[in-house]
Amino acid sequence: MTTERIRIALQKSGRMADNSMELLIKCGLHVDRSREELFCRIKELPVDLLLIRDDDIPGFVSDGVCDLGIVGENVFAERRAGAKEAFGASILERLNFSHCRLSIAVPENGPISSVADLANKTIATSYPNLLQAFLNENNIQAHKLEMSGSVEVAPRLRIADAICDIVASGATLMANNLRELTTVLKSEALLIRSSAMLSPEKEAVIRRLLARMRGAVMAEDSKYIMLNAPRSAVEKIAKLLPGCDSPTILDLNRGDMVAIHAACKEAVFWETVEKLQAAGATGILVVPIEKMTA
Repeated sequence: MTTERIRIALQKSGRMADNSMELLIKCGLHVDRSREELFCRIKELPVDLLLIRDDDIPGFVSDGVCDLGIVGENVFAERRAGAKEAFGASILERLNFSHCRLSIAVPENGPISSVADLANKTIATSYPNLLQAFLNENNIQAHKLEMSGSVEVAPRLRIADAICDIVASGATLMANNLRELTTVLKSEALLIRSSAMLSPEKEAVIRRLLARMRGAVMAEDSKYIMLNAPRSAVEKIAKLLPGCDSPTILDLNRGDMVAIHAACKEAVFWETVEKLQAAGATGILVVPIEKMTA
C-alpha cells in the first residue's frame, strides 16, 4: 500500500527559504537538493516539498495543490485580502521567525505628520489590498500607485507622497530619507494549510509535523539554567528566572546551599544573569535547549 504524502509549498530562495529549511532540520527532517530543483522528498516523514515563489504559496495551498505552506504573513494577508471568493487556506501555526512589518513611510521633514494627512495623497505600494483595507478602516481617501519593487524610491522620484512597504531593520528607509508613519501589519512566518478535506492518514502526518514544529519553535529562545544559591535566596531567584513556573531545587552537601535547575521558556539575557548573581546565585550555567514539548 502506497503511503499518502503531504505536500508543503516553500519559498525557493531568500531568507524565508533558509529559515524554513532550518526549521525542518530542527524537526529532524533532511532535504538533499540543488538550487535548480523545484520538487524534493523528505525521507523521515511522508512529506514532499514544492519550492516556488513566495507570492504563489497562498494560491497553491488555497487551491489544494499543496496541503501546507510556509509563507510570510504579509504575503498571505495580501492574497487573502484580494480574494474575490472564499479563500481556501487558513493559518495553522505562527512560526516566530522572519519578523517584519508592513508600514507607511513618508519623507523626513515632509508635510505629512499624521495618518490623517494621507488624505488625497498618492501612496506607492506592492500591497494594494492591505493598504486599501487600512485606508478604509481610517476613513481616508487616497490614491494607490501599485509598484512591483523599489517602492522606496517613489517619493524621491516625485511620483508618490508616501509608501506602504515591508520594513525589517529600517535601514532602507533611512537610506532613502524616509521615516515610518504608522504600522499597517506586523508579520512573521506562518504555517498555513488547505481547507480541502484530507484523509486520516494525511491528518496524522500533519499532527506529527506540527508537534515537531511547535517543539522546535518553543525551544528557539528557551534555555536551561543551572546554578547554586543559598536556600534563603531561592524565592527571589525563582522570580528572576524568565518564563519558568517552578524550578527544580536540589540539596547540596554544602551547608545551606542548593542547586537550582530551570527550563526557561523566554530568552535569557546578560542582564538576567547579572540579576541572578546579585541575588546570590553562583556557578551559573546557561545552555540551549534543542527540543521541547509542552
